Amino acid sequence: MILDELVRATRDNMLKRQLDVSLSDLKAKAGQMPVQINFPFEEALHQPKISVIAEIKQASPSKGQIIPVNQFDYMSIARQYEAARVDLVSVLTEETYFKGSLDILKSVVKSIDNPVLRKDFTIDPYMIYEAKVAGTSAVLLIVAILDDVQLSQYLHLADQLGLSAIVEAHTASEIKRAIAAKARIIGINNRNLKDFTVDFKNTARLRALIPEDVSTVSESGIQTREDVALLEAIGVNGILVGEAFMKAKDKIDMFKILTGGNDD
Repeated sequence: MILDELVRATRDNMLKRQLDVSLSDLKAKAGQMPVQINFPFEEALHQPKISVIAEIKQASPSKGQIIPVNQFDYMSIARQYEAARVDLVSVLTEETYFKGSLDILKSVVKSIDNPVLRKDFTIDPYMIYEAKVAGTSAVLLIVAILDDVQLSQYLHLADQLGLSAIVEAHTASEIKRAIAAKARIIGINNRNLKDFTVDFKNTARLRALIPEDVSTVSESGIQTREDVALLEAIGVNGILVGEAFMKAKDKIDMFKILTGGNDD
C-alpha cells in the first residue's frame, strides 16, 4: 500500500531530523514566534471567488520526477506564483517520494507574502512545531493516517500555534470524522492515496456533506478552466493545483486559464 510506505518514510526522515533538533528546542523556538490570530490562510479562502492554492513540488509517487532536478528552481516558481497573484502557496516537504524539504519551505516562506501551507504527511506534533518555526500559515492533516484522538489533538495544537489546518478526506466516512474533529477547512482529495488513482468527481460527491461554515478545498486532478468552473458551481472555496502548474512553462498564464482570466 503506497500510503503505508509514505508514512514509514515520513517517520524515518522525521526521526533523523530529531537527532539534530529536539522537540524541546522546537517548542522553545515556536514560543518565541508571534501567533497569527487572524489565520491568514483561512481569510484567503473566505472570498467571493474561488481561491487558488498553487503547489511547489518536483516529484510524486504517481508521476515520478515531474521537473528535472537541474530545472527545479523553486525560488523562481514562488516568484512566478506571487506575480500571478495566486491566493495561497503549498510546498511539499516530504523528502523520499516528493523530494521536498524544510529548507525549500523556509526559503519560499521568506521570499513571498502569500500564506504558505506545509504539505506533508503529518504524523507527529513535532512536524507541526517544525511548520510553525518555518514560518508557515497552515499544515495538512490527513484523516486516513490519523486516529480521532490524534486528529483532534493536532487540530488543537495547530490552533494554539496560530496555524490553520487543511483536514484532508477522500471518503464520506473521513468527511464525517473531519467534521467531528471540528475542522474549519476540509480538503477533498480526488486522489486515492492507497493506489493513487484520481477521480475528479469525488469532490462533487462529497461536497454536500460539508457544512457551509466549513471551507472546502478540492485537491488533485484539476487541469482545465472547465474543471474549475464545475467546482465553482458546487460551492468549493478553494482548489489546490500542483501538476498543472508544475508542467506549465508560463505559470501566470496557467493561473489566468484556470480562473477564466479573473486575477482581481
